[in-house]
Amino acid sequence: MGSKQVRCAGNALMAAVVLAMSACGDMATLPLTAGTGPSPTLPAPQHALIPTVHIAPAKGWPNGVTPQAAPGMGVDAFARDLDHPRWLYVLPNGDVLVAETNAPAKPDDAKGLIGWAMKLVMKRAGAGVPSANRITLLRDTNGDGVADLRSVLLDGLHSPFGMALVGHDLYVANTDAVLRFPYKDGDTRITADGTHVLSLPAGPINHHWTKNIIASQDGKKLFVTVGSNSNVAERGMAVEAGRAAIWQVDLQNGGHRIFATGLRNPNGMAWEPHSGALWTVVNERDELGNDLVPDYLTSVQDGAFYGWPYSYFGQHVDTRVTPPQPALVARAIAPDYALGSHTAPLGLAFSAGTTLSAAFANGMFIGQHGSWNRRPHSGYKVIFVPFKDGRPAGLPVDVLSGFLSEDGDAYGRPVGVALNNQGALLVADDVGNVIWRVSAQPAPTPTH
Repeated sequence: MGSKQVRCAGNALMAAVVLAMSACGDMATLPLTAGTGPSPTLPAPQHALIPTVHIAPAKGWPNGVTPQAAPGMGVDAFARDLDHPRWLYVLPNGDVLVAETNAPAKPDDAKGLIGWAMKLVMKRAGAGVPSANRITLLRDTNGDGVADLRSVLLDGLHSPFGMALVGHDLYVANTDAVLRFPYKDGDTRITADGTHVLSLPAGPINHHWTKNIIASQDGKKLFVTVGSNSNVAERGMAVEAGRAAIWQVDLQNGGHRIFATGLRNPNGMAWEPHSGALWTVVNERDELGNDLVPDYLTSVQDGAFYGWPYSYFGQHVDTRVTPPQPALVARAIAPDYALGSHTAPLGLAFSAGTTLSAAFANGMFIGQHGSWNRRPHSGYKVIFVPFKDGRPAGLPVDVLSGFLSEDGDAYGRPVGVALNNQGALLVADDVGNVIWRVSAQPAPTPTH
């Protein structure tokens, strides 16, 4: 058999594996709302030899089709034709930074038949493109809601994600390190080499590669999210050192410590102004059924343990993890607010300063990247969780939806969210390669 025939046979086998996996798994028996709120329903876990794989194939947006904004609001494209835009950061002068990025090489993260097949599935979902490894600056010079200046601010990075400006220092979280770059107001290009601030867990597995950062309100510290290196520590805890955690970094002396642990894959972070507390969204574990485990939004307490991998949503033990750690489970804190199973919340922004309707004046905007381990799909939208007195108060409200076609294909997938200087909501879409802008006024109807 020739090499071309071998490749074709291998591709056919992979396709067969993917189809077999996609056909497995029952439907969810609970509505998504059952796994939402401060006290979600947690049914008995379901264990299957082959997990549910139900991913929305990445297609991109057809001409003339956009997401749907909440009633009374409009959506249009702030910028198009980007390269896998994942994360957003708005500078004080209104310039918008976007991390065009994707996963680094992870040679040890796709071993075995399941890993091999899952790699192919994720590629089908739009996550298989090479990383552009850059941060692009977008500027709306005439205030019409569309970026008309685009410049590569930084390139040659290593799967960058989080960004934070402190004074004249721009901090960037690569997948393996935090770097510091000099910045002055109005810069459209930074040519200086970055200064290494600290190394972050990475390596040949690097299962959850995204590292986000946020500065403390006094600008003296950085907080860094570091996701786990596995689903539920199936590779052992040695490869989880420093992971499933939020780190705190002292910017004056470079020292760092673990701020909170047991957070399987934290991403977005935001400050809640009423209490001053740090909040985050977390992607919980997979392969316990369509209705487990709810992803969540939570305040982050200094020194707290949130359960991973030994328990979920407080002290519900995950029997797959051995050896068990009952002493750790006994002090596991339940998160504040469940967001539904497998919704994959990534982006997080508090609504202070929004010019959207009064219904969105106090709460958190959340970008949900969407499920692969649930049938039917969950996530694939941007939601808003209302707050009162510094706490979630009420069910989520859809802000931007319509990312899935009627056939279950993904036109786009929301990731980072941020408010611009006019109070509109920006949403990074890494499948559509668009930054969407949600504003208080409906978009004008095109004339023909």
